[in-house]
Amino acid sequence: MPQLKVTQVRSAIGTKPNQRQTLRSLGLKRINDSVVQEDRPEIRGMVATVPHLVTVEEIS
Repeated sequence: MPQLKVTQVRSAIGTKPNQRQTLRSLGLKRINDSVVQEDRPEIRGMVATVPHLVTVEEIS
């Protein structure tokens, strides 16, 4: 199954509470923190909530 590498590139300071909670749900805690998640619709939806804070790479 394909996977996504999600990296936080901007700070969550000053963002809305649901965006901060989304970063935590993805497993991101600080800038330059990366996690590998399965490519599922739920994860894609979380990434779509915070596209200005993260970068996404597809890993096969």
